[in-house]
Amino acid sequence: MNKKVYVGMSADLVHPGHMNILKVAASYGDVTVGLLTDKAIASYKRLPYMAYKQRKEVIENIKGVKEVIPQDTLDYRPNLELVKPDIVVHGDDWKEGVQSKTRQQVIDTLSQWGGELVEPSYTAGISSTQLNKSLKELGTTPDIRRSRLRRLIDSKEVVRIMEAHNALSGLIVETVKGDNGIEYDGMWSSSLTDSTSKGKPDIEAVDVSTRLNTINEIFEVTTKPMIYDADTGGIAEHFAFTVRSLERTGISAVIIEDKTGLKKNSLFGNEVAQTQDTIENFCQKIQTGKRAQITDDFMIIARIESLILEAGMDDAVTRAKAYIVAGADGIMIHSRQKSPDEILEFCKILRAHNEHIPIVVVPTSFNQITAKELSLAGINVVIYANHMLRAAYPGMINVAKSILENDRSLEAEESLLSIKEILDLIPGTK
Repeated sequence: MNKKVYVGMSADLVHPGHMNILKVAASYGDVTVGLLTDKAIASYKRLPYMAYKQRKEVIENIKGVKEVIPQDTLDYRPNLELVKPDIVVHGDDWKEGVQSKTRQQVIDTLSQWGGELVEPSYTAGISSTQLNKSLKELGTTPDIRRSRLRRLIDSKEVVRIMEAHNALSGLIVETVKGDNGIEYDGMWSSSLTDSTSKGKPDIEAVDVSTRLNTINEIFEVTTKPMIYDADTGGIAEHFAFTVRSLERTGISAVIIEDKTGLKKNSLFGNEVAQTQDTIENFCQKIQTGKRAQITDDFMIIARIESLILEAGMDDAVTRAKAYIVAGADGIMIHSRQKSPDEILEFCKILRAHNEHIPIVVVPTSFNQITAKELSLAGINVVIYANHMLRAAYPGMINVAKSILENDRSLEAEESLLSIKEILDLIPGTK
């Protein structure tokens, strides 16, 4: 009887190193690959480019692989206890660093039934980081980009979205990473920041095609998904065309708000000349949009303004339930309160009714709460809706004033990026 051999891998970008591990494993017996799920991979790094089903199909067709099963966590132990392999094969690159603990867990588990760990030498000259960088430089397709938001929501505890209003700000969202290793998962196209960056008022009458020109410029240099702010979405018939245009472009989701009347930002106050749409009308708009879309990937998210317009918590929850029935793929709840308490209360009530519907928030006012804390309250997506624009303009004003006041640019230099740093941000300039 052949020995049972177990190999755990993510196999997003299959390279000679993977093939060598599988070749060594097959020389010992029947190979079972524990393929990390999207959620397992996203728990410690970026979402894989290929979905689990795609990666599974690739690995199943490699010579020597007998079976592929999901590995739901970075911890090997649940699958090892299920399979009880005679041998586990893994490259020797995990002896040091963060994976050394996982390695010891594997050794300890195998010892329970006399199993063995085999560690072939790490394949030199292969860099997954470099392969990922090269793939990003090649860009992406509308279909791949559009599908990523749903995968992110399904895979990550919380999805972090940052506003981008031009190609340069999109590049920053694409590339910046915190010291903690966390990066943004996608971009937000805000009607406010798009119009303001063009020096125009934030009015809903701006043609979708005009905004798509900016979005196409962003998409030319980025790969991450985008959520589109469509204000009210207009009348239902017009919204259907908007959905088709956005979906075709590769945008992942559109958010529409249940208000009517003169466009004015929700954070201005009660004097806004707006009222809340009827539940029936807004449900019809959602249904019209859902009928118009072609793919299952595209999402229509309903933004509820009940708390902004002081219609009360009961109204907000009633609307959320109705919009979900109408086919909304997510619920965004908005608030201008400095405290997150009413947002957290809404989420608690809605989660008791529906465990799975994605909940989206924009914590511009209640900015003291972290994304992780919001995720613990059942929130899936956090949007930082205007921060890139708000950061850019004070800096530009200060530099412009400094040059005038000093009659030279010397004093402004300490506030500026070097030309090299600017060029380093732009692909293809090195």
